[in-house]
Amino acid sequence: MLSPKSAETVRATLPAVSGSLSEITTLFYEKLFAAHPELLRHLFNRGNQANGSQRQALAGAVAAFAGHLTEHPDSRPDTMLTRIAHKHASLGVRADQYPIVREHLFAAIAEVLGEAVTDEVVRAWDEVYWLMAHALIAIEKRLSAEAGVAEDGLWRPYRVAARVEETDEVATFLLRPADGAPVPPARPGQYVSVQVQLPDGARQIRQYSLSGQPDGGLQISVKRVAAGGRPGAPSDDPAGEVSSYLHAHVHGGETLHVSPPFGDVVLDDGDGPLLLASAGIGCTPMVGMLAHLAAAGSRRRIIAAHADRSPATHPFRTDLRRLTDKLTDATTELWYEEGVRYEDGFRYEEGVRYEDAFRYEDGGRHQEAVRHGEERAEAETGGATDPVTVRTGRMDLTQIVVPAGTTAYLCGPVPFMKAARAQLLASGVPASHIHYEVFGPDLGL
Repeated sequence: MLSPKSAETVRATLPAVSGSLSEITTLFYEKLFAAHPELLRHLFNRGNQANGSQRQALAGAVAAFAGHLTEHPDSRPDTMLTRIAHKHASLGVRADQYPIVREHLFAAIAEVLGEAVTDEVVRAWDEVYWLMAHALIAIEKRLSAEAGVAEDGLWRPYRVAARVEETDEVATFLLRPADGAPVPPARPGQYVSVQVQLPDGARQIRQYSLSGQPDGGLQISVKRVAAGGRPGAPSDDPAGEVSSYLHAHVHGGETLHVSPPFGDVVLDDGDGPLLLASAGIGCTPMVGMLAHLAAAGSRRRIIAAHADRSPATHPFRTDLRRLTDKLTDATTELWYEEGVRYEDGFRYEEGVRYEDAFRYEDGGRHQEAVRHGEERAEAETGGATDPVTVRTGRMDLTQIVVPAGTTAYLCGPVPFMKAARAQLLASGVPASHIHYEVFGPDLGL
């Protein structure tokens, strides 16, 4: 794929380019948005630009692609490209925008690296750029065709049929096509893009995982992101523009513009064991997967693991219990960070009584049994052990038995997923069996 002469040049200059990528990408976006301010208003996520995560993701993708080409010149990193292409297709990125990106990226490279950017270096890196760009254009075209994207555009109007408050920070929106036509097909784990016009006129876009697939509609769940509220983000990280708008202004009856479902991290069709591990709002694709498995009557061994601050901040807490009950071989493992206290024989946490945290729909009750520092609920129905284990602290997957042959799906803040992935690898789960979904630019694990 990469010509031998260019491969040699890229290999020789990759350390210098990689070492300056942060400066290059910062300057690139400055030049791009100065020449095309509409891209920042209507395509790029202004929050990710403000906190720098988009620049990090671009730098990482360029370095990874170039490194792969020099090490494996006869192949390309299709897994990485497919993930990027799904995101691009969901945003409506067009083929004619790639020359614009190339112009400003190479101008930034020349300005940062100066005289080191010879004609030979430009030709070599130009080859790298267009190999990546043409691969993405082809994949994006295929994905859009498969999703049935109309020639007149990506966006389709949906009416907000209902809103449900999951927690103080998370709301679920049930969306139905405004034209009454069928919803597009979706696979468990995928997401849709939602475009809203903000008070300043900008049409900002965000991706939200499908947290369920109700008949005739789509279901998304949105966490309101406060300033500095993203895990691991600096204190001056801006508030979520779109999430704040949806929480404040969308209550039912409004129209939102929504893309077809996209996303490469989807539930496999096998029959082997599954581990669905999430933290915080990362539970949304996992709940969607569980709902699909329950509706299909799956008999797979399933472990649903979730970490949160407390039961009060845990979205879909009762749905998790309901879906676990429907599955024949499913258990739930929970970790809550905040401490516990007891009053009148019940456990309380942030005002939520433990008896109510995992209640049966038929009015069944739970008792607590504390063994070896773990709290296990038992149902008063035939003495059977309830398949929910609650622990205090942060998630530690080495505390549970992960069956051989397990396929694992991770979603949550990047530090959480890094830790969970390391724990699974230490437990013997092959890296190829661990999949992850990132909310925002993919900075890698």
